Amino acid sequence: MLGWKKLNNSIRNMQFDILTIFPESFSYLRQSIIGKAADQGLINIKIHNLRDWATDTHRTVDDKPFGGGAGMLFKVEVIYKALKALGVYPKRDPKTKVILTLASGEIWTQNLVKKFTQEFNRLVIICGRYEGVDYRVNKHLIDYEISIGEYILSGGELPAMAILDSLSRQIPEVLGSEESLKEESFEESMKKEYPQYTRPAQFLTEEGESWDVPEVLLSGDHAKITDWKKDNSI
Repeated sequence: MLGWKKLNNSIRNMQFDILTIFPESFSYLRQSIIGKAADQGLINIKIHNLRDWATDTHRTVDDKPFGGGAGMLFKVEVIYKALKALGVYPKRDPKTKVILTLASGEIWTQNLVKKFTQEFNRLVIICGRYEGVDYRVNKHLIDYEISIGEYILSGGELPAMAILDSLSRQIPEVLGSEESLKEESFEESMKKEYPQYTRPAQFLTEEGESWDVPEVLLSGDHAKITDWKKDNSI
């Protein structure tokens, strides 16, 4: 099990337990703003190797599907043992939910992000792999099947990171300021963020074109700038 710094209970936080057979793939999180937030005790992230709950010498977590078919399935026994060890089965706190990343699951949206951050404080995310999992996992062990889009990925590690990232950003301290959170895309009637620019105000291409920042943004007139931002939010 890989872990991050334990939380100071006085800080608003969310705990994430990730079940995966590729724990090293989550090293990305240490390089991101999420890693810094975890080191500061704003969130708690624990990465668990699913193979730790395998019962044979080869640490096998998968097997062929009954009735034939391509690929391999995660075994129900391994996931069952993992969830029991994490204390989320057979009973769990109402504010704790278990998610299975699945291509055919409910699409992850900003509305779900808000719901989860408002209602739950601990998530256990099972990273799907192979052709899926034994359906008894879906039926008896999880609360949500979540997909990050209508396409197929090799595994659930990327979706798990996307879910973790989007939820963590809802904690104002993670972004560094509440203003950053207020201006995030998809807030306020799901509008798209207005275009943003930085220096130089005029960029000359090698082909002789001039790509200029809108003059209103350089004017210093805050009322006009606010109106421009509203007008240019799609």
